[in-house]
Parts: sequence; structure tokens; C-alpha cells
Amino acid sequence: MIVAGEPSGDAHAAALVKALRERGDFDFSGATGPLMRAEGVETVVNSDDLAIMGIVEVGRVLPRFISAFRKLRTAAIEQSPDAVILVDWPEFNLRLASALHRRGLKVIYYISPQLWAWRPRRVSKIKRDVDLLLSILPFEAEWYRDHGVEHVEFVGHPLSGEVKASFGREEFCRRNDLDPARPIVSFLPGSRRKELERILPAMLQAIATLGTARPDVQPIIVVAPSRTAEETREIMSQHEPVKLIERQTREALGASDAAAIASGTATLEAALLETPMVVVYKESPINWHTLGRLITVPHFGLVNLVAGKEIAKELMQDELTGNNLATELLKLLEPETNRAARARLRDVAEKLGQPGASDRAAELILRSTDYTDVTD
Repeated sequence: MIVAGEPSGDAHAAALVKALRERGDFDFSGATGPLMRAEGVETVVNSDDLAIMGIVEVGRVLPRFISAFRKLRTAAIEQSPDAVILVDWPEFNLRLASALHRRGLKVIYYISPQLWAWRPRRVSKIKRDVDLLLSILPFEAEWYRDHGVEHVEFVGHPLSGEVKASFGREEFCRRNDLDPARPIVSFLPGSRRKELERILPAMLQAIATLGTARPDVQPIIVVAPSRTAEETREIMSQHEPVKLIERQTREALGASDAAAIASGTATLEAALLETPMVVVYKESPINWHTLGRLITVPHFGLVNLVAGKEIAKELMQDELTGNNLATELLKLLEPETNRAARARLRDVAEKLGQPGASDRAAELILRSTDYTDVTD
């Protein structure tokens, strides 16, 4: 059984399923997104509608989460799989780990929960309920060992070696009617509807300010795979039109001179493509007030956490204004600043580990479940 609940988790889980299938004939079922379903994972729960953040948002759909939990628990008990692989999604998956481990099922956690960032006391649940913990960020394994978790392995980040643009800047510009001789700034407002609603307005204000300060800049809004151009246009209706880019996220980032990116996995994709960036985020006031106080690390952006310092400016909550964002992007468009930012991002790429994280994770999973000879 394999359980993932968000777009990034779905992508990593699908890659892991593919790596496991290359090593043996396995059946998979669980909580699936579109990429896992494309890999043939049987759906017990469709996770597309469960990628929700925040106290208020989760509260509104709590019955949906309870139903999903019960379906997965029942299916796992009835099927008695050789292993239950939980992918990220800690608020849900840590509870599922507890329910299944005490019934004797082997629990493997891939993409270890970021307990080092907030609510670290939950590490006791990892020690009690998880048989093997696989981390993808370089500092995580040491943190977990320092907190008494011995069954943890660093496998590298699944994106390492995988993030490449299918075509270069010239072709990107040709396909999207842009001028390769002029600067391109991309704006990635996030993969959730609420992120789009809260972050995109400030980005649109920044685009207007950029247009005045640097008329040569070509802004583009990159629509996340889980969102639609129609949703984006709804929010843009009171603003000047901006070119939308769909299904070309990596190509857009690779072609961009700078980017504004909602905090999340996309910041690591930008780092691997060496695209200078500003990391942004905005929550509802109640979520920010309640959850923000629980965060125990000095940075929010993954790119900065991996670097161990702020190498990409962060504009969070009230700091995220059109003027502030435009100011930071203008700095990144200065040639010397831009070159220095790209050099720092190369260091981050090296820290993410060698390519092949999904393969290493698959090998460790098979070893832990006594399937080391499946390819013989």
C-alpha cells in the first residue's frame, strides 16, 4: 500500500512505484493522485481533493479526511500488504502509521516529515510507529538520529538529476511569442486554489510596478499542473492581461532571468535550473497566527533550508506586497546580482545528493521487506 496526499507527494510516489516495479512484480493500492494512477496504482482513496492546508480549510472538509482514513485503514487490514509506504503528508500519515503499525503492519515513511521545522515532539511517533524512515534533504537524517531515530536513511532528493527543461530559451520564446533578447520574469503562485487567491494578487501588483520600472521585462504567470488557466484568469480579471504558461513549468523557469515562487518544491526545481528567485507565501490570518508560531526554523523556503542560510529573499505574509516583490526582482535582474545568485544555487544542487533517489529508496524498501532477491 502506498499513500500520498499532495501533488508533489503524488509525483514522488509515482517515481518510487516505477522504481519498485523495475525490481519485481508488485501490486500497489492506496491513496492516489493522477501520476500514481497512471503508474497503475489501484485507488482506495482519490487524494486529489485532499491537498488542503490550514486549520479552517481542513475543518470544513474534516468528514472527507475521516472517511479517507477509515477506507485506507480497513483496506490495509483486509489486504495485509507486505509494507505500507507513507509519502510526506504528515498530519494524515502519522495517524495512519499509528493505526496500522499497532496491527502488525510494516510501516515505511518516504520523504520524512519536516518535524525539524515545526512540532518536533512528534518524533516520538516516528520512533514508535515507523520501521524505516527515508529522508530526502541532506540535514534531516542527522536531525532524526540526534532525536533518537536510528532507522533513518538519506536517499537524496528525487528531483536531483531529474529537473531538466525539454527545450531551451530560444525555443521557449518561439513557442510562447516572447523575445529572447529581453528579460523574462516568471511568477509561480502555487498549486492550491487558496494559494492562487492569496498570492497571485500581490504578484499582479508587482508585475504592474515592474512594467513601469523596466518596460523591457516580459512577465509570465506559470500555471501549476493542478490548476487551470480559467481559475487564474478569474483572479486576473481586474488587472492587465499577463501571458499564461501551462504545462511548461521547467521550461519557463529555465528560460527566466528571475522568478517569484510560492514556497514549496518548486523552489528546489528553480534551484536545480539555477534560476534566481524570490520565495513568497501568504496564508489566511488565522492560519498564519496559529501555525506560524509553531515553526522553529529560521527560514521558510526549502532552497534556503538546504543552503543553511538565506540565499533567496523570502517575502512572507504581510511582507508580500507588490512593491516589495518588484523591488527584490529588480535586484535580481542586475547582472552581477544575477550571476552571484546562480552560483549560490549551484551549491544547493550539489547538497541535494546524486541522481537516483527513487532507486535508492526502492532498494532500501526491498531490503527491509526481505525482497532483496526479486530481480534474480
